[in-house]
Amino acid sequence: MFNKHLTPNLIALALIGISFVLADPWHALVLSTGLFALSGALTNWLAVHMLFERVPGLYGSGVITLHFEEFKAGILRMVHDELFSANNVERLLSSDTAAPMVNLEPMMDAIDLDAAYDQLVATIVESSFGSMLAMVGGEAALQPLREPFKVRMHAFLENTAKSPRVQALITEQLGKAAASEQFVNKLDQLLRARLDEMTPEMVRDIMQRMIRAHLGWLVVWGGVFGGLIGLAAGLLKVLP
Repeated sequence: MFNKHLTPNLIALALIGISFVLADPWHALVLSTGLFALSGALTNWLAVHMLFERVPGLYGSGVITLHFEEFKAGILRMVHDELFSANNVERLLSSDTAAPMVNLEPMMDAIDLDAAYDQLVATIVESSFGSMLAMVGGEAALQPLREPFKVRMHAFLENTAKSPRVQALITEQLGKAAASEQFVNKLDQLLRARLDEMTPEMVRDIMQRMIRAHLGWLVVWGGVFGGLIGLAAGLLKVLP
């Protein structure tokens, strides 16, 4: 597998080694190319390494861990300003285009329909129909209707929850809640609490996973352009 951090340096070292078995003017050309290529690749490799790790004696190395608090503040600011600002959340939730349906099924399942039926029966008993109901067995006469009532009521509530009017109303209220100062403050507290759990090493590892593989191309191109500059410098020396 091509190692972008190691291979350019090995190729440059190989060129330097090969130059010692060549006669002039090839010796000077290959040696110059190898030295410049090694300089470019090695310098860029060290720069990438110093971005993530502290190197004793080299000021500025380990920049990610050194500026950990600034990175945290930047992440918090980005999330606030770009993703979860009050205007953005309100616009998202109140958008009529491709607005997702709010799932109220868990709430529907939590409603105690037995208690609702008991209240209905109590209302009938306490009404003017109570005396007539007593003549045909009282509340016990209504018990066979409990399950059909629950099935029909659940279907009614489910259909109502899915209706465009109710969905639009819920989305509007969610948008207003999201735009409220209380929501924004709560979001800020959650973000800060999560970021406070992070350590400099965790941030460094996250950044490494995101960009280290891509930064390897700096080493490759440092070696390539360094080699080209070395070749040009060697040609200037050997050409009359």
